[in-house]
Amino acid sequence: MTTPVVSIAYHSGFGHTAVLAEAVRAGAVGEGAEVHLIKVDEITDEQWQTLDRSDAIVFGSPTYMGTASGAFHVFAEATSKRWFGQDWKDKLAAGFTNSASKSGDKLHTLQFFQTLAAQHGMTWVNLGLHPGWNASTASENDLNRLGFFSGAAAQSNNDQGPEGVHKADIATAEHLGRRIAQTAQVFTRGRVTA
Repeated sequence: MTTPVVSIAYHSGFGHTAVLAEAVRAGAVGEGAEVHLIKVDEITDEQWQTLDRSDAIVFGSPTYMGTASGAFHVFAEATSKRWFGQDWKDKLAAGFTNSASKSGDKLHTLQFFQTLAAQHGMTWVNLGLHPGWNASTASENDLNRLGFFSGAAAQSNNDQGPEGVHKADIATAEHLGRRIAQTAQVFTRGRVTA
């Protein structure tokens, strides 16, 4: 059986998004994937090559002013070299984000990631969870407590550091990591047998 390679390309301004990246990594590793964490604001030539050989790339960024961070946008623009050659076509993609507000326009960041993936011809893997915390019997400790479908979204208070990332949001990011690794296993098996 082929081990899928999953890379998590992310930026974290204050450490909250890094906590989520670690959770995605833990979920994917738990499913047997080879996983690489890549800080896009410190990316090396070797890490670009890792992205090129990955079966799946998970994009992560805080949501600042209604979109991904400036550092992530710089990375996204730099991927145009891969776009010209269609180097990432048919890879899997997914995404996660964090902001201080419950909504905080996080959906726009996830849609930015989806558009970036679509431009590269990648296949988007959604969160695959019903929303949590939307009934009187529900709890803020539910998976997907913020009710996003496109990817994992987290809310962290702006007066707390990385230790303030909500445990349910960490668990939701772990779920996304498991889901992307499981989907990558299906895709890599299909490529081997095709």
